[in-house]
Amino acid sequence: MRVLKIVMAMAAIAPAVAACGGSSADAAARPTVVASFYPYAFVAEQVAGDHATVANLTAPGLEPHDLELTPQQVADIQDATVVVYEKGFQPAVDEAVDQSPQGLTLDTTTVVPLEDTGAPAEPGDPGEPALSGDPHVWLDPNRLAAITEAVAAELSRADAGHAAAYRANAIRLVARLHALDRDYREGLADCERTQFVTSHAAFGYLAQRYGLQMIAISGLSPDAEPSPQRLSELAALVRQDGITTIFSEVLASPALADTLAREVGVQTAVLDPIEGLPDANSQQNYLTIMRANLAALRQANGCR
Repeated sequence: MRVLKIVMAMAAIAPAVAACGGSSADAAARPTVVASFYPYAFVAEQVAGDHATVANLTAPGLEPHDLELTPQQVADIQDATVVVYEKGFQPAVDEAVDQSPQGLTLDTTTVVPLEDTGAPAEPGDPGEPALSGDPHVWLDPNRLAAITEAVAAELSRADAGHAAAYRANAIRLVARLHALDRDYREGLADCERTQFVTSHAAFGYLAQRYGLQMIAISGLSPDAEPSPQRLSELAALVRQDGITTIFSEVLASPALADTLAREVGVQTAVLDPIEGLPDANSQQNYLTIMRANLAALRQANGCR
């Protein structure tokens, strides 16, 4: 009888052990999506749901312009099922992708071509490659919606068995992005002023979409240093046009914005270009940060 009980107990445990082993095998078999930095990792996570693993090459708190890949990250790109990146934005990623990864690659500039948004020319860094347009397309929710649909299409090609789930997840995210777009259009429709001054020329697409005028202290790179003449011109413009706020950002130094604000006697606030989250424990995401940006713009511009 005792032997029989032991056999029965082992039989009861076996399915659970098999289930655990199956779960581990399923996880190993899941598609892997490697995203070059946060906005595209956010999209990939929303589209993938529980059916694919998403890795972000740019760690929280790191400025994506400065990304240098580790050997392991280069290997991850080579082995990924899908790589989502923006060609021209992170040269190290471009180089790794050019080494013929095994899986699919989605260059977002083939979905949303970069445009000249009128950002000021870079004042320095002659060794840096020239950008063919403003790379900050994710700050326009409609453009990010188009990228969302493209990510779903690539994942569906790679993992046809879950294509319906990827499409459904993409539809949900696109609906949320369109709701965000509606909130911006309504929230910025009736304002005392349309100009805003920011430390980094990241908001050109957002400004174009919602009828604003971005005035940037530095150019498309947050590390670019403006000339003294440029700072003097900005100070005069702020005084002349009654601008109330100088915006800095999360991952770059606020020193220039703070200096200009002190000189002209206005306040400072944060306008986040959402190039990355500040730390791994952040409870924010793309949608919540975009709504915080909207609130900051409304307050600075006296919107009703």
